[in-house]
Amino acid sequence: MAKEAVFTMKLEPELRDAFMAAAQRADRPASQLVREMMREFVEAHPEPDAAYWAFVRRKVEKARKEVAEGHFSTQEEVEADMKARHERIMASMNDDRG
Repeated sequence: MAKEAVFTMKLEPELRDAFMAAAQRADRPASQLVREMMREFVEAHPEPDAAYWAFVRRKVEKARKEVAEGHFSTQEEVEADMKARHERIMASMNDDRG
């Protein structure tokens, strides 16, 4: 693969010095190590496929429509609902023990 792009970055001098020393101890060029780390990162974080983005768009469109129609809960309503659910679960657990 041709190496034609230049990548410049800012980092702490101490980190640069430690990295360069580690690369030297490993008898590897620092640029090669950085390229390997970049490739590993890209492979570990693939771009989501088109089906995923279509799903996200549908969910966002549905949510926007529901909000526009007034179908939503306030933060206070959600918190009250969750508190009530928690209390029901705790009561059920206590009933099972007794």
